[in-house]
Amino acid sequence: MTRRETPPDIGAAIAALEARYPASVTTGKSARRLHASDESHHEGHEPDIVVHPRTTEEVADIVRIAARNRVPITPFGAGSGLEGGAIPQFGGISLDTSELSEIFEVRADDMIARVGAGVRRLDLNRALRDTGLFFPVDPGANATIGGMASTGASGTNALRYGVMRENVLGLTVVTADGNIVKTGSLARKSSSGYDLTRLFVGSEGTLGIITDVTLRLHPIPDAVSAHAGFETLAGAVNAVTDIKRAGLAIGRVELLDASLVEVINRRGAMRLAPLPTLFFEFHASPSEIASVSGTVSEIITENGGGGLQWPRPGEQTTALWETRRDCLSWAKAERPGSQSWPSDVCVPISRLAEVILATREDVARSQIPAHIVGHVDDGNFHCVFIHLPEEEHAVAELADRIVTRALEAGGTASGEHGVGLGKRKFQLAEHGAAAVALMRSLKQTLDPLGILNPGKVLPDLSHT
Repeated sequence: MTRRETPPDIGAAIAALEARYPASVTTGKSARRLHASDESHHEGHEPDIVVHPRTTEEVADIVRIAARNRVPITPFGAGSGLEGGAIPQFGGISLDTSELSEIFEVRADDMIARVGAGVRRLDLNRALRDTGLFFPVDPGANATIGGMASTGASGTNALRYGVMRENVLGLTVVTADGNIVKTGSLARKSSSGYDLTRLFVGSEGTLGIITDVTLRLHPIPDAVSAHAGFETLAGAVNAVTDIKRAGLAIGRVELLDASLVEVINRRGAMRLAPLPTLFFEFHASPSEIASVSGTVSEIITENGGGGLQWPRPGEQTTALWETRRDCLSWAKAERPGSQSWPSDVCVPISRLAEVILATREDVARSQIPAHIVGHVDDGNFHCVFIHLPEEEHAVAELADRIVTRALEAGGTASGEHGVGLGKRKFQLAEHGAAAVALMRSLKQTLDPLGILNPGKVLPDLSHT
């Protein structure tokens, strides 16, 4: 946290919160332990108190109590983050958004929904089903919408529908002084004023606490899935590059390396050739899919692939994507006592094959089990290490090497997981001193006491 003239008074903050919200706060050990960590490899840290606000006004009041007592406050959604963004690194208040779970409004004609920050992604899409619309951003986990906005989440549907930044039309945000700010509008576009919505999207709760989100919805597409195996990992990646260059409209495409396909064959219901594999989803009418997939098949063959394999009669096209969602947890289960450590870089697609192959070589030399998956259509891939505790130092070195290689290729340290704790040290190398200084000045202006999710996103001053 930043240096303060007045030290934090956690005792006074706890007393004020317990008096004000007796049914919504807890200092119990089990609740504090639950809010001490997320799904990342980072070491947890317990908050001093957990608060479950039910309204934006309550969040504002809680923030004012935190500010009055100089106590840090860290938002907590589903706990599914992968870079430690929800870990209360300096204790204080863990603000759990799960009670901010109302779907306030669905405007089907405008293809817009306004929802509380604590609404889960899958719950929203179940509620939307009868409208013929859906919210497409799919990070894999059943994350909260507020958490997805805070981290700038992405996922398998980014190729066609974009990421959170393109699908958030407006926000309600509580700032560090307890004021309530509304950004954006119901319009599909705007050139009016500073773009405050995108300032807060991806800021990981360090500039303000998101309490509700206005989202862009999309028609549920007619979708058919297929897969194709390749002789080489390079061939699979290059096929995606050629498909993009050809301007072919497909819904999504995911890469799985051969080691992960072998896990699927051992653990799942699908049986795939033990090769680097692409999963495809086509969104269009049957005749359009036939036309596009024909060209895709030609590109696959040109890059050493075996052609598209379609679901057999009676098979659900969704089975492919359920397998993609579950396969990494299957890989972890195969190594008892292990943890997963996913890298999350994104590079220009012209450099993707080169960076992935160099990463695969690093993995082969290390002998630590790891699997490469990725939303390769936009240059984003993950090398997921399945490591034992005694291998953590070696994995950290490998993960750093992946990020350094991505930055040298003109890419980014984080394509969708956020910066959190883990990627702060790369901010200067990625953005430069002037940009980091500007970010720091924004943080100081919007959060002069340094109480909003301290220790995240920005590098330590000693690193600048």
